[in-house]
Amino acid sequence: MSKTEVPPRSKTRHEELAIDPRFQDRKRQPGLDLLRALAIIVVVIYHAALFGFKLPGRVDRFGWIGVDLFFVLSGYLIGGQLLASLARDRRINLGRFFARRVLRIMPAYFAILAIYFLLPSWREYPEMSQPLWKFLLSVQNIALHGGTAFSHAWSLAVEDQFYLALPFLLLFLFRRPRAAIIVPCLIVIGGIGLRASLAAQNPSVDGGGVSFRGFQAWIYYPTWTRLDPVVFGVVLAAIEQFRPNWWQRLINCAPWLWLPALGLIAYALYLGETEELTVRTCVWQFPLIAIGMVALLVCAVSPRLPLCRVAIPGAAFIASIAYSAYLIQKLAIHGVEQFCSSHNIQPTSALALVGVELCVYAAATLLFFLIERPFLQLRKRLAPRK
Repeated sequence: MSKTEVPPRSKTRHEELAIDPRFQDRKRQPGLDLLRALAIIVVVIYHAALFGFKLPGRVDRFGWIGVDLFFVLSGYLIGGQLLASLARDRRINLGRFFARRVLRIMPAYFAILAIYFLLPSWREYPEMSQPLWKFLLSVQNIALHGGTAFSHAWSLAVEDQFYLALPFLLLFLFRRPRAAIIVPCLIVIGGIGLRASLAAQNPSVDGGGVSFRGFQAWIYYPTWTRLDPVVFGVVLAAIEQFRPNWWQRLINCAPWLWLPALGLIAYALYLGETEELTVRTCVWQFPLIAIGMVALLVCAVSPRLPLCRVAIPGAAFIASIAYSAYLIQKLAIHGVEQFCSSHNIQPTSALALVGVELCVYAAATLLFFLIERPFLQLRKRLAPRK
């Protein structure tokens, strides 16, 4: 996860280390913390709106892009860890890598999964999105439809599948420089072609666009159509590790990147602002957003901008509990929705909008300290960073 730079012996530093064991032997980066915090905040706002907690002007409808930001961050951070090992030792310790991933991801995930299957009255929807075996094998994003319980776990499946394949792919590409350029290009170009083909095969009922249900099941959720941000994140990490001159030029350009990045993301979102879902949106929205997110990541780590030096109060803590917040968010939102309904509180009121956000992060804090943090401490002992 991300890092936050503070004086090594300050009280703030010791408080942060006491909270998150991942940063006892490395500094945090405020820019990455901010991006991760923003990602979970907009995702929670988006999902809360699905249950009636809508913001004025429906700006919440764009919150789904927070998941794409998570993908870019995962590609950059996890890819960076593996590529650093290759650059240093010319090998990857697969056992340690997978042990660290399992201890990081699975305990909190299985805890929430148990709640969904053992306490059906707590679910946000009566019907589970997928059978249990798909969740256990992390393939719950295949043939998935929204409007079902724990459907937001689709992105976790994408990341799990990515973690499983990435080290082997990097080992294969490490001594093949041409292939290291060709393969990422093929993945991105192949994704564009595949989305175009799938969009054409799933027309809407009136034939004026793309079926939203087909888009969800075969374009939005599956791994093979959602690799753009992950691949771009890994490519950025590869440039940092193996092309330091290119990396230096890139971060030096950061002051001129943030505005085009925001403009590109805004344009990609504009593509989706049509009455009918179009083939053009299905094909180009994801890669354009991913490129914009990668540019923002460069801005976040560049010393030429204040994002990498100035720690926003609370951003590091929200970044630390972001995974727990993502897992538990719909359970908490559903609980607040039930409370508002039984007490005649309008979900669009300021009280409800603030309350649902606070409840999500309060529940996430409990999950982090009860489940996630103890296993992070165990990971530090059993599979420490080299």
